[in-house]
Amino acid sequence: MKRLASAFAVSLVLVLTIRTNAQTANPSAADSAAVEATVRNYIEAYYNGDARRMQQTLHPRYLKHIIDGDSPLREKTASQMVKDVSTKPSLPDADKTEQISVLDIAGDIASAKLVTPHWVDYLSLSKVDGQWKILSVVQRIED
Repeated sequence: MKRLASAFAVSLVLVLTIRTNAQTANPSAADSAAVEATVRNYIEAYYNGDARRMQQTLHPRYLKHIIDGDSPLREKTASQMVKDVSTKPSLPDADKTEQISVLDIAGDIASAKLVTPHWVDYLSLSKVDGQWKILSVVQRIED
């Protein structure tokens, strides 16, 4: 019985150690920089009306949820986002400011926050074929 208890205790310690290490593994600096670069490309494509660059940042299943005060929740797909960007004029330089924070990376998924003068985006990203793509965005309009 002592032997069984000892084996169980060792197994439990190993399982907890593996689980803890998996949850606290630090993402690579390269992944963090790549996530930030993807978000930067996304916002710069939006600012400059660059549909090709926008398309490169989006996952094929991209979906954006837009929360704007009391207005009903709106959604945009990747194709709608690319179309909107291709038809909108470039924004004035004064409105082209942003703060990007990589919040978390766990394996091939990541989350980031994008703050601009007029809205806040929370982004979920997925690594596809070695490249980070924006899978979803929840946007809150500020003004």
